[in-house]
Amino acid sequence: MNEPRQSWLHPVTRRRLQRFRSLRRAWWSFCLLAGLYTVSLAAELICNDRPLYLRFEGRTYFPAFRYVSERELLGEGHLTRVDFKAFARSERFRADPDRRIVWALHPYGPREIIPPASIALPDVVTVHLRPEPHLGTVQVAPDGTVSRGVSAGVFFGLPDGQEEGRTLDAGWTRPAGLTEALDLRLRNQAAPAYVGTGANPQGLAIEFSLPPFTPRATPPRTVRLTLRELTASDAMRAALVVDRAGTVTGAAPALWTGLGEADRARVLELARQRFDARVEPQVLETPAGRLRVSVEREEVRYPFRPGAGHPLGLDSAGRDVLARMLYGLRTAMSFGLLLTLATMLLGTLFGALQGYFGGAADLVGQRVIEIWDALPFLYILMLMGSVFGRSFTLLLVCYGLFNWIGISYYMRAEFLRLRRQPFVEAARALGLPAWRIMYRHILPNALVPLITFFPFLLVSAIGTLAALDFLGFGLPPPTPSWGDLMAQAQEYVWAWWLALYPSLGLFFVMLLGVFTGEGVRQAFDPKPFSRME
Repeated sequence: MNEPRQSWLHPVTRRRLQRFRSLRRAWWSFCLLAGLYTVSLAAELICNDRPLYLRFEGRTYFPAFRYVSERELLGEGHLTRVDFKAFARSERFRADPDRRIVWALHPYGPREIIPPASIALPDVVTVHLRPEPHLGTVQVAPDGTVSRGVSAGVFFGLPDGQEEGRTLDAGWTRPAGLTEALDLRLRNQAAPAYVGTGANPQGLAIEFSLPPFTPRATPPRTVRLTLRELTASDAMRAALVVDRAGTVTGAAPALWTGLGEADRARVLELARQRFDARVEPQVLETPAGRLRVSVEREEVRYPFRPGAGHPLGLDSAGRDVLARMLYGLRTAMSFGLLLTLATMLLGTLFGALQGYFGGAADLVGQRVIEIWDALPFLYILMLMGSVFGRSFTLLLVCYGLFNWIGISYYMRAEFLRLRRQPFVEAARALGLPAWRIMYRHILPNALVPLITFFPFLLVSAIGTLAALDFLGFGLPPPTPSWGDLMAQAQEYVWAWWLALYPSLGLFFVMLLGVFTGEGVRQAFDPKPFSRME
């Protein structure tokens, strides 16, 4: 009769795993988190500016996995790395009938600077039209006559310069308070700034404004009054797209259709000029009024918006954000896992020694930990970085030397609780050495804090790395990092993609880690169905 198959897992561990898998949110969060990290480990196969496979002149290369120099590939030149994209466009490569090149799914690397000329832009310009209100000033005398007008003729229905001697009384709709404001200034009395609306005899809506006035040594003979035409310029603004042939594409706005043929021709001429050179904004006098025309053409300026070939855009140095996001995920997850493992190893070691031996070892150990915990971590990191230079290893070592303190408290408590258990006393009576008792008998029964805290420590490490990179104390440039992208977003506030995608990635990864940690904690709860009434 065959003996029943024995699982290598303890029955309690099997029940905990089954309980964890029954928590669907935690289980799928764990699967997604593990899947994302697995994908990031294969980042060279997804995002890479070096080809995965190259066949040239009868030889085979794998540049994505092995360094290929110019001398090795071409038989001449230096030992520098080949620009494979330029090489793929060269005549020598095209002349080889047996040539073959295979690129990654997204043929851009995390450190590759994208040339502006390689980014395809629509060959159109955008013309912005908006009414330009008239603005003028006049000097008003006590009897209401005006003099020394500047660009004010349109408000009187006259050419500029011919408003001399006119008054604001005949047919003018003067706003309330304008007469009193003028009288105060003419009587040399203090007066605040004044703004009011009215109209001229032709029905043109006008804004009247006076600056604040302070009494002078002698009363003024005239007061300067500013006149501004009121138009619904914001509501009447329009934009139209013009191609190189001078054709308006898309629906034409009402402001454009209301212009005459001559005015349209002037605007289209400005649009055609913008394809070859910059065009300064201009104000055109049209029968419908003054019109400000500005012509814009999109240019590649870093950071650059998402577009064809770069779905997440480019950063401030012209590097692909998608590639840096993927490589940054691998960096963050690798840093978090290594830091968490180092934290647990050191915390378990110090906590086990304190808890098992107790007495003087525990007392001295606690005092040393308190002193160590009081050291300023950030200042030490800055000092070490200035001396040895910023690097992944230095950051991991510096942060790992301080991050283990919290977990050591839990392991100390577990060893203090378990060292007086009967199975430990029996092992000690058998003469087993202390390290064997701690490793083989106590530690397996004290793993619950380590396992339940693992996801939360991982999330904390990922967030800490992003924060340090954001502050400029993390990984050295140009290492791909989510925190570095968010730091660029703070400098270029209009580049929304630099803030949106790293923030979403960080939020999603940390959320998955928290959901996984909650599931692990529930799975290891000895009373999962207990609740307080």
